Amino acid sequence: MQASGRRSASLGIALVSALAFGGSGVAAKPLIEAGLDPLHVVWLRVAGAALLMLPAAWIHRDLLRRKPALLFGFGLFAVAGVQAFYFASISRIPVGVALLVEYLGPALVLGWIRFVQRRPVTRAAAVGVVLAVTGLACVVEVWAGLRFDVLGLLLALGAACCQACYFILSDHGSDGKDPADPLGVIAYGLLVGALVLTLIARPWRMDFSLLAGDADLGDTRVAAWLLLLWVVLIATVFAYVTGVLSVRRLSPQVAGVVACLEAVVATVLAWVLLKEHLSLPQILGGSLVLVGAFIAQSQAPKAPSPGPVASGTPSGAVAAGLLAGEPDGAPGEEVPSTGARP
Repeated sequence: MQASGRRSASLGIALVSALAFGGSGVAAKPLIEAGLDPLHVVWLRVAGAALLMLPAAWIHRDLLRRKPALLFGFGLFAVAGVQAFYFASISRIPVGVALLVEYLGPALVLGWIRFVQRRPVTRAAAVGVVLAVTGLACVVEVWAGLRFDVLGLLLALGAACCQACYFILSDHGSDGKDPADPLGVIAYGLLVGALVLTLIARPWRMDFSLLAGDADLGDTRVAAWLLLLWVVLIATVFAYVTGVLSVRRLSPQVAGVVACLEAVVATVLAWVLLKEHLSLPQILGGSLVLVGAFIAQSQAPKAPSPGPVASGTPSGAVAAGLLAGEPDGAPGEEVPSTGARP
């Protein structure tokens, strides 16, 4: 009973994280349409979150000595890497295709566990990933405007690899006798990511006066700074904290499958708030993602053995990414989403 309650709580945290990440695109798109460059919105998101997390960075400053590689890797790959590769990819291939390729991250996590760590993975976890990726193909309507571009696909695959790093590094921080506090990892990861994205986005070219105006959220005019506050506080700080906590309470591959719900959340929110159309394939795809997430976490844990099994059960979130990981924008948008993460 206690184990069942723990699993339910862990899945609840992962779902809350997916909901928070999934809402970032809906809040960010009006800012982009108001005139802000997408990369500048991403920089504001990460830099603002890093600023808010400075107290946590100071409290856990010993991590700089104890876990420098983890902090640098989390910031470089799990925060900045997903963003940079995603935006580079959508300059060459459709947004829907880039989203789908990026969310191959959970499948890459399974590959890492099976072929690098040489641990078996359960059929439930593998089936869950296949169903979730298939469902995502429908959610993002990957067939719309599909064209083949080798470099664009390679860049999107780079985003997927960085998203996989998000899950792996989030879980890695809890390993051993000297675990890294998740708040410290997130704080320093955001600081590293902000520094890297500063070089890419060049925010000194931004028109900051746009933040003093209003933006259109569907049929409603909303202050731009309020939308930015939502993106920073809820879709970044809160989403990363709940995401890393869920990865540590769930196995990385299960948290990765649950993170696929971000695309579903983004699509539904865009339908409700931005009045964007939700097609039948998208509805069916969202159902497949839900089924995949359920199957991946449904199998009970196996007893410890010399060769531990990486199963679809709680062991130690997400996610998306990610920033990730995730781009969380509505499928088929001409304007790129800024919900990418791990």
